[in-house]
Amino acid sequence: MTLVIRDLCVARGGLPVLMGLNFQVAPGRALVLRGPNGSGKTTLLRTLAGLQPPLSGEIGGAEDRIAYAAHSDGLKAMLSVAENLRFWASVFGQRDIGPALRSYALEDLHDRLAGTLSAGQKRRLGLARMLVTARPVWVLDEPTVSLDADAVLLFARAVRTHLEAGGSAIIATHIDLGLEAEVLDVTPFRATAETRAGASDEAFL
Repeated sequence: MTLVIRDLCVARGGLPVLMGLNFQVAPGRALVLRGPNGSGKTTLLRTLAGLQPPLSGEIGGAEDRIAYAAHSDGLKAMLSVAENLRFWASVFGQRDIGPALRSYALEDLHDRLAGTLSAGQKRRLGLARMLVTARPVWVLDEPTVSLDADAVLLFARAVRTHLEAGGSAIIATHIDLGLEAEVLDVTPFRATAETRAGASDEAFL
């Protein structure tokens, strides 16, 4: 099922950030979001993931299909690598964590407590969670932070495999992952000062 975004307006603190967004992401396709820091990429991704409502517009094809990975790795420090993955697999009705361990070279770390991992290892484990959700749409916010060059290649390969299996991905990143993907620069869709002022006035009416 294609994810369809129509005339979407997303807000932060009740004020418009991005307006007039229209795009589609079909199965097997990836969309890379670009734009300077503070331009609204994270707000857009959080809205797509259902963590906050849009100010207006429509998000079609997202119902219970999106797995979201943000800046936080979402790990339980006192659980091992394997226990963290088993926990998330159980949340999404899955069992097999083997592919997730192998995809991010975590086999030798499976008994290590998550709290003792390096920043890069934690990020790899956080991204491995995506593989145990079995959800077809991945929404990823700066996923390569803290990853070394080898781990970036592992991540890119995991995304490529996901796309080849019919999944889709929306990724906010400033680096070239070597993926065949469309690019959407959000800068032209930033709300104007006049629009923000109007929305602020309406909030108190």
